[in-house]
Amino acid sequence: MTIAYQCVLAAVLIPYIYTILVKSGRGYNHKNCREYIEHLKGWRKRAYWAELNSFEALPGFIAGVLIATQAGGAGTAIDQLALGFIAARILHGICYLCDLAILRSLAWALGMICVVGLFILAT
Repeated sequence: MTIAYQCVLAAVLIPYIYTILVKSGRGYNHKNCREYIEHLKGWRKRAYWAELNSFEALPGFIAGVLIATQAGGAGTAIDQLALGFIAARILHGICYLCDLAILRSLAWALGMICVVGLFILAT
């Protein structure tokens, strides 16, 4: 498995880290999980938002890796962009949890630059 494909697996798993953080709070009720989430505050609420954003970022990244690979893009460049995306997404999540909005947006932008770069490699 290439580094880029390993990064796809990592990107798929990242949202579940936030899921665990959200659902590990006192009072979590599996039967009424959406009600529980509606009442969250602070870092747990931001963890939920990070979870959603992580899921939203997946399709473009997965498509970028697959398309760049299928188009015969340079393997090293694909791997570097994939690693950059993962680093950006980890930083994004940390910034979300710590309520660092400007840095979070910068990390999001860096991740998107990596995704766009993957599509450029496919040309």
